[in-house]
Amino acid sequence: MKNLIVAISILGLSFNQLSAQDIHQNEVPSVILNHFQKSFPKASDIDWEIKGNLYEVEFETGFLGDDHKILYSRDGKMVFHEEEIAKNNLPKSVLATINKYYSGYRVDDVKRISDNGKIMYKAELKNYSTEWKVVFDAQGRILQKKED
Repeated sequence: MKNLIVAISILGLSFNQLSAQDIHQNEVPSVILNHFQKSFPKASDIDWEIKGNLYEVEFETGFLGDDHKILYSRDGKMVFHEEEIAKNNLPKSVLATINKYYSGYRVDDVKRISDNGKIMYKAELKNYSTEWKVVFDAQGRILQKKED
């Protein structure tokens, strides 16, 4: 039984390596790299990966090092962008929903997500005993919630 668990773990790690592979910036197609550098000229701590047919870049911007994750298609189109934002940058409609349904919860790890042009917001909502990861649309509707 122990050998089976070890074999399954090794196999799982192998598949994980196949699904995402770290690459050097000089391996990124120029159409993607040019678009990225034009859009984020002051990006720092840049890491590139290939995930299937997409190129993923994780990086930081700004004085406080706001985190970003972007997925580009092979033709250089940005298909997904997740960026860390401050709670006070959430739309009023999202804040109103949080205040209505999660009164007394602390708001952490707020992200703005653009997925093929659709804007969403993700936040961790915590109180003394419970933590939720909640995704909202721009109108403040809850799209997904998961207890963490």
